[in-house]
Amino acid sequence: MTETELFDIQKEVAISPEGVHRLRKGHLWIYAGDITAAPSSPAPIVRVRDASHNTLGFAFYSPQSQIRLRLLSRETQPPTLGLIRDRLRLAIDRRRERLREDSACRLVFGEADWLPSVIIDRYGDYLVLQTLSSGADALKNVLVDILRELQNPLGVLERNDVKARRLEGLEERCGILWGELPPQIRISEAGVKFWVDLLGGQKTGFFLDQSDNRIAARSYASGRCLDCFTNTGAFALHFAQRCDSVIGIDVSAPSLTQAQRNADLNGLKNVEFQEGNVFDYLRERERAGDKFDTICLDPPAFAKNRGSLPAARGGYKEINLRALKLLAPEGILITSSCSYHLSEADFFELLRQASQDAHRSVQILERRAQSTDHPTLLGMPETHYLKCFILRAL
Repeated sequence: MTETELFDIQKEVAISPEGVHRLRKGHLWIYAGDITAAPSSPAPIVRVRDASHNTLGFAFYSPQSQIRLRLLSRETQPPTLGLIRDRLRLAIDRRRERLREDSACRLVFGEADWLPSVIIDRYGDYLVLQTLSSGADALKNVLVDILRELQNPLGVLERNDVKARRLEGLEERCGILWGELPPQIRISEAGVKFWVDLLGGQKTGFFLDQSDNRIAARSYASGRCLDCFTNTGAFALHFAQRCDSVIGIDVSAPSLTQAQRNADLNGLKNVEFQEGNVFDYLRERERAGDKFDTICLDPPAFAKNRGSLPAARGGYKEINLRALKLLAPEGILITSSCSYHLSEADFFELLRQASQDAHRSVQILERRAQSTDHPTLLGMPETHYLKCFILRAL
């Protein structure tokens, strides 16, 4: 689709009063049930109107998704290529302080940056793009052109190998969109160096959303440390700067191989990585009467949807209960949940129950969220998903 065709917006979608109310409260999504009239053929961007034909804005249109509309503009005039360029430029400008030569950060966080379903991450001289809706995917070539203009990268990669695209009727794709890409990229985070596999790593190559939390948690770490769900060792290597010894546990052998490469890159000899199931490991260490001064829990999302919440609550409570039992007096627990469907209030209550069952008094030292390059948009609770508590067990 050409640039002219993209922004020549002739089609419109009407929404219910409930949908209008949702938009006016600050949300950017309209679901299929609130569509009252739709075009007979799809278009990447459509005009959004109410029952009285008032224009409410313009949105990405996804005819196969339950999230049918993602609002792109609240203006009465159609968006232009200039608007997309301005949105990208502003998003990058907001993160200027994070853009060092070998740093990594999120440049665009979808709805929070008013570019719905568009994710752009920067790893040094390389950019990774995700277009997670039909409308955003139609803009992919446009986005690459603007990013080349604004960032002058050596390569732009797409990591559209995510299940969310299936709900849009889109293929999963992964590959180079422009330029070149070496097998591994070296980045630095507060002095700790990492090798990153942009094609095969988790998410877009690295867990950028925990960056600020890793840096904050490092200042609390001491003594003997256990890092659970260590993945490629990001938390573990930060802790190793301050701890006597660190054990990193993960079920993925390839991730642990990368973790060891990262430890070697930093010249660290006080880190040991072990392959294993975290639940089993915590139970074994408890039976053995082991103690740690610092424990980190950074599990994958246990609750992928609302239906999985009961089982997820049980999983989160168990690992935190076991960790609290393993902590030495005055020990530090860094614990996270990236499950959006588990609210911060629910996570807090699970931690309270775990501390009660462990017979430990616990202080909250910090309540944290995802890094500041992943901002939360008021009116869209979906943009706040990561919860992180730094606790002291007395």
